[in-house]
Amino acid sequence: MLKNKKIVLGITGGIAAYKAAELTRVLIKAGAQVRVIMTRSATEFIGPLTLQTLSQNTVYTDIFAPVDQYDMAHIALADWADAFVIAPATGNIIGKIASGIADDLLSTTLMAQNKPTLICPAMNDRMLANPVVTDNIRKLRAFGYTVMESGVGELACKTSGSGRLPAIAEILDAVESLLTPKDFTGEHLLITAGPTEEPLDPVRYITNLSSGKMGYALATAAHHRGAKVTLISGPTKLAAPPVERIIFVRTALEMYHAVMDHYSKATVIIKAAAVADYRPKSMASEKIKKDKGLSCIELTRNPDIIAEIGAKKKKGVLVGFAMETQDLLANARQKLLKKNMDMIVANSLREEGAGFQTDTNIITIIDKNGKTVKLDKMTKKDAAHRILDHVKTFCKKKGPREK
Repeated sequence: MLKNKKIVLGITGGIAAYKAAELTRVLIKAGAQVRVIMTRSATEFIGPLTLQTLSQNTVYTDIFAPVDQYDMAHIALADWADAFVIAPATGNIIGKIASGIADDLLSTTLMAQNKPTLICPAMNDRMLANPVVTDNIRKLRAFGYTVMESGVGELACKTSGSGRLPAIAEILDAVESLLTPKDFTGEHLLITAGPTEEPLDPVRYITNLSSGKMGYALATAAHHRGAKVTLISGPTKLAAPPVERIIFVRTALEMYHAVMDHYSKATVIIKAAAVADYRPKSMASEKIKKDKGLSCIELTRNPDIIAEIGAKKKKGVLVGFAMETQDLLANARQKLLKKNMDMIVANSLREEGAGFQTDTNIITIIDKNGKTVKLDKMTKKDAAHRILDHVKTFCKKKGPREK
């Protein structure tokens, strides 16, 4: 979502200024163009040459630099940018913006611009808790700025508390959200993700290779696009996405009950989880010892969650997934019709770069009206947005629906 986006990164004079180098790197890796403004205090913590090398652009530091060097920088940068990011944002710059003070290049440029702006506070915990600072942050939010919550942990002054610069991954996520059109505002998405684990005994279980990456990418993309998101997740090693509600489950039965409790409130349901079709008929109360052997495991069927929703739903849009090793499209279409889905996302384990564990996917989207769209290999983040694009198009063709 950041490809070719133009970001002005403002760096102010706090110890966290050194982290702006990594932020610059990840923004550029995500496809953005970055231009940096540093306050004079910031240059005491990290050299402009570092940011110039990483951004491959001039670093702006002095409002009184010759015009031929900066081309009226505060106006030119305000016009050039798609968004502004202030990281770290000290109590000083927060106070200046809140009070309308423009006495250096960064504060002057911020006053001259009207682009989406992300402010990432970082300072001592007592400074952050100062009522003047908290009131200034409240003002900035009221003015329409996006102000992140500071991280919690060890601070430079050797105390521990709130005031750390938010994690770089969290800032990147917030920038993406800032620049994503909110075309799902008013929608409530229920998304399932990850595998399930079906226990044999207290230490062993049956599962599959799902990492949860596709479902988590969908949850994040939907959140960025303005939807209220409930994510029901099986066991994964992924960081929790910034959605309204996450329900963690382990087994297929737990996922079944969680989905049944919440699906009726959703306007769009996306079942991206790889739910086990079967579970052991009984679970041993103690670890099964090797010397006793295990001649067979008796299995019983788990509920077919998406089929039950398809049979019950009277509103909204139901999207499922089909992971196949053969006859991909035929099997996916059969599953779509049999389970009364509105749309199905099909992919094959036989294609390199698709399926479980990968950061990429190769998907074909089929809807119940017969439309089939095969997409090239892309990141699961991009695939999530393409899936949501098709959901949006399908909803428009379907016409108004009850929410």
